[in-house]
Amino acid sequence: MTPEVDAAAHIHSTAIVVDTHADTPQRFLDEQFDLADPLGGGQLNLDAAHAGNLSAEFFSIWVEPTRYKGQYARRTLELIDSVKHQVARHPDRVAFVTDPQGIEEAHRAHRFAALMGIEGGHSIENSLALLRQYHALGVRYMTLTWSNSTDWADSSGDLDDPAAPHTKNGLTPFGEEVVREMNRLGVMVDISHVSDATFHRALAVSRAPVIASHSGARALCDHPRNLTDEMLSAVATSGGPHSKGGVVQVNFYSGFVSQEYCDAWKALQPEVRGEVADSQAKAKAEGRALSYAEENRIRRAYMDKIPRPPLSRLIDHIDHIARVAGVDHVGLGSDFDGVNGQLPEGLDSAADLPKITQALLDRAYTPVDCRKILGGNLLRVFREVGAISGALQAESDHPGNRPRP
Repeated sequence: MTPEVDAAAHIHSTAIVVDTHADTPQRFLDEQFDLADPLGGGQLNLDAAHAGNLSAEFFSIWVEPTRYKGQYARRTLELIDSVKHQVARHPDRVAFVTDPQGIEEAHRAHRFAALMGIEGGHSIENSLALLRQYHALGVRYMTLTWSNSTDWADSSGDLDDPAAPHTKNGLTPFGEEVVREMNRLGVMVDISHVSDATFHRALAVSRAPVIASHSGARALCDHPRNLTDEMLSAVATSGGPHSKGGVVQVNFYSGFVSQEYCDAWKALQPEVRGEVADSQAKAKAEGRALSYAEENRIRRAYMDKIPRPPLSRLIDHIDHIARVAGVDHVGLGSDFDGVNGQLPEGLDSAADLPKITQALLDRAYTPVDCRKILGGNLLRVFREVGAISGALQAESDHPGNRPRP
């Protein structure tokens, strides 16, 4: 190896690498996928995590809102159970953890740390009691919305839908209570997927720094899922004057990384919707519902027609966020197993994560900077959220200490 490659390998192999978003629980539950199985078209398993020195993964607890309408809590619990089942099956290789100390202990023991984050506030069914129970089961972040707005927070995904519920100020009074209760519990407030108005209101309410678990820079790819420069700077200063600020974990999905890919995918949408509708009608005629996996295969076939952007485009997002918000406020939020395989060239699974470290070194990032981006920044925010939770729970007059429905 050249000295540069050897340096990158050493930095990556000794860093605590934390990824904040993988949709693998859908595979656990719907495909009976096991973390010890071959990838089988996916992007994350134990072998890939080991090869890429992925120390910790926040598994996404995501409930598709249309398919599981009326069953949000049940599906949420089943997904949580699927993650814990994987831990139980591989106790020598996987550790279930709920705090930064657990990540560090698992790393020292050479075990893969499994954590959980809820993707979409609809999972709590407008109930703080459910939020508290999900926390008790180990959930440590919640995306306030997915692509669907809730009764109390607006999504970036349905702002043009007149049938979707929308708030006046980004969060209703109950939505503000949700954020405060997340602060009290020590659940990180995740602003990926939310509308711009909800973003700003959440930051105004939260007493803890926030995260974007899987988002990019809108200046480089103009998609509402990405954050403007103003929003990037706001994340960096979130949590108040005594906070060290939040972190934006960069999404690897090509449609959020590359403007060309994003535009090409938009142009294909009429064809995609038409084929999905035809397949749904055919399945209905056969007396069944089209499965989510079948819908994904249709989308994947169209996505595969679009050239994948180079890895450099992903590094551009990390670089841009580091310049705008600061190197202390950027990390990795891959969206593994949630993007139909459409990652930049050279990133096919978690095994390829060392390429990111090499690319950062090639752009003159220091070893200290690399370790921050790979996981150190997220660990810092996670610790601060926990400290603020402890302080809030110690405030006897804090309204969050009184259980509410």
